Amino acid sequence: MNSGLQKTTAVVTGGASGIGAACVREFANKGTRVAIIDVDRELGEQLAEEVHGRFYSADVTREGDIAQAAAKIDTDLGSVDVLVTSAGIGQNLMPPETLSMKDWDRVVDTNFRGTYVTCAVFGARMALQGCGSIVTIASITGMRATPVHAYGPSKAAIISLTAGLAAEWGRSGLRVNAVSPGFTLTTPVQAAFDNGQRDRSIIEENTALHRLIQPHEIAKAVAFLASDAASAITGINLPVDAGWLITGSHHTYGGIPDAKIH
Repeated sequence: MNSGLQKTTAVVTGGASGIGAACVREFANKGTRVAIIDVDRELGEQLAEEVHGRFYSADVTREGDIAQAAAKIDTDLGSVDVLVTSAGIGQNLMPPETLSMKDWDRVVDTNFRGTYVTCAVFGARMALQGCGSIVTIASITGMRATPVHAYGPSKAAIISLTAGLAAEWGRSGLRVNAVSPGFTLTTPVQAAFDNGQRDRSIIEENTALHRLIQPHEIAKAVAFLASDAASAITGINLPVDAGWLITGSHHTYGGIPDAKIH
């Protein structure tokens, strides 16, 4: 089936690694020209060479960086059809009394400010051309109470921003949606398992599907929302979480039932 992603141009921030890199590969596999924006030049250039895309070094928190990247992409590749705002950072678990404002600012600036700046710069251009799709990357931590007091609120803000931008640009033919990943097996998550900071079995026990998510599974959801298959969908937040959001309430009743087939 033609997804409408062939012969189009997609920009992915944070595209050098993790979920962003998975999105880059997913779009490239569908015949989309891909522009990678990231602060990691080495990884970004390697991936750009792999997918025959372009790499642009930019810090998403700096409006000037993003404006320059947008202008360069317009010159190199033409108008942008899809934007994915995957640039973001996590935080260590700690109570608010030990979470410094410096660390709080770094997380919120990268995740929320970075998403806003990128959407504002690219979205304004896309709205003027009368079509396009933006997919922001939020998180299930933005939908529930969690002990990540900078990361979770930054992702909740992205969900709210996404709905507002969808209304702002809807009449201009620009769709804006969010994907909220659950616990996804990226390099930082695997490192947290390896060094004992997180317990994989606890996370798996708290999902209906009893597993983590792979980055390519997030990328497929992103590609769907960016494609013509989602042409009437805007302003939504799509959790891709292996059933984490629905599992907690079942613990009151004894937990998720075991598999029926053994």
